[in-house]
Amino acid sequence: MKLFDLNRFSRNYGFLVKIGTAILYSVMVAVALNFFWHPGRIYSSGITGFAQIVNTVTSRYMPFTIPTEVMYFALNVPLFILAWFKIGREFTAYTIFAVAMSTIMMRFIQPTQVSLDPILCAIFGAAVNGIGTGMALKSGISTGGLDILGIVVRKKTGMNYGKFNILINLIIVLIAGFLFDWSRALYTALNIFINGRFIDSVYTQHNKLQVMIVTEHPNAIIEGIQEKMHRGITIFHDVEGAYGHTEKTVLLTIIDTYDLYDIRTTVEKCDPFVFMSVTEVQKVYGRFREQEVV
Repeated sequence: MKLFDLNRFSRNYGFLVKIGTAILYSVMVAVALNFFWHPGRIYSSGITGFAQIVNTVTSRYMPFTIPTEVMYFALNVPLFILAWFKIGREFTAYTIFAVAMSTIMMRFIQPTQVSLDPILCAIFGAAVNGIGTGMALKSGISTGGLDILGIVVRKKTGMNYGKFNILINLIIVLIAGFLFDWSRALYTALNIFINGRFIDSVYTQHNKLQVMIVTEHPNAIIEGIQEKMHRGITIFHDVEGAYGHTEKTVLLTIIDTYDLYDIRTTVEKCDPFVFMSVTEVQKVYGRFREQEVV
């Protein structure tokens, strides 16, 4: 099935896609944790990593042990409250479901020793979790944890959340070094890096595209795009085609990758003979409306 068809399915059956993706994510994060990270003594990033740290500290230095899955859910509870008031109820409901399912799967998918090689555990654990997280984000749901803080910080201050996220993960790496040894810290850093790369490869909404449209019916296309996606459009009038020497109009707009299916179907519906090119954009300055979190 083509990417465009997947996007269309996601829009038509949004609820089922989100629920199904949340369940799939929960299985994948549980597999990453119990098959790779725990056996390899490697920490994940974000809230999951902190939950692993608490599990390690309590098992070593306390008369009791707090399971990773219990701490994972507990650390997310205050973030649920924050998301409910600062982001939205629907967003929070899906997030609670995803985190609750992950907690259950972490508990019931039993640890299995696939390999004790820390490099293999780091690579495969990161790959499995990164793909699952990327799919969850692509379907429009959050996996909880630092995702929520990132959205709130960006909405309130407009600040890029990347630096704070790097700082949190750096703390996890340092703790891994103190609890185990510094080679384990390096494996944890490798895991976090690969995890991020896999998330980026799956979740492409944050990537921006420049779309150039050459058409003889600009008004219908402009109306369709602005009604469906609320995107700004630059118009170049009185453009002449070299082949037929007919007068055309060039429209230029910037979109999220996730909008590509919508803009293509909208444009082709308005003008079956349209010419459209799409190029990747490195940076966008000025006003650009990010897709809202639901």
